[in-house]
Amino acid sequence: MGPGGPYLKLPWQRVHKVDVAIWTTNVAYDPEDPEANRGNTMLEAVTKDQLNIGITGQLRFKVSEHNVYAFLFGVKNPVAHVMGYFISILRERISNFEAKREVGDAAPVAALTDVARVEGISINDLRKNLNDINQQMDQECQSSSARYGIVLDASLITGIDPPSDIESALAAINTAHNEVSAQVSLAQAEADQKIEQSKRAVEIQTMRTEAEVQPLLRLAEELEALKKNGPTVLEAYLRSVRLGLLSRAKRVIAQVKP
Repeated sequence: MGPGGPYLKLPWQRVHKVDVAIWTTNVAYDPEDPEANRGNTMLEAVTKDQLNIGITGQLRFKVSEHNVYAFLFGVKNPVAHVMGYFISILRERISNFEAKREVGDAAPVAALTDVARVEGISINDLRKNLNDINQQMDQECQSSSARYGIVLDASLITGIDPPSDIESALAAINTAHNEVSAQVSLAQAEADQKIEQSKRAVEIQTMRTEAEVQPLLRLAEELEALKKNGPTVLEAYLRSVRLGLLSRAKRVIAQVKP
């Protein structure tokens, strides 16, 4: 019942007050066991390659004003149920997570090697795709309002930590990956620069060729126009050109007919 009134309560009726403010809690929070999940500080999950990881983050939820009945009378402890519901979905998403393949990768999924499959579900990929995981959790938890009368407002997974025994190895892998990525970026930049220089060189040579061809084309057009006026006109033009060349020549070698 919304604000207003006055409202009358019959003797056999009870009044229930519900806080509709948004609650914020840790994703590892267990309202029934304060010692669970490392003291309600970190949630454990298993990846597809059987790696135990620790998950930290926050969860925001509130009572659904359109389904208060389910919150009050559906289950005994709706907060505990909705936290278990959220954790179950999150662990399922982590255990089946695979990184998205790049558009340029034309190799079929069935042809991927075991190493490639492990790379597709590594902890590094989980960290890179935290935003996608959070969005998927928001979408899959929309039914919590109908089940428990609680709306999961937003989930924010902020950290995924590997086991301590492989943390140093993971750091070494990350360092090597960063070095390889840097070398690939430098090689790509150098290749792009050479390609651009080649394009410019081709453009310059094309312009020079066109500049040399244009006078010849114009001369051909002029000779064609002179030829249309009669053969004598073309011969007179050639004689005039020959005389001009002879006047500028310093030495002339002529063939003498016997």
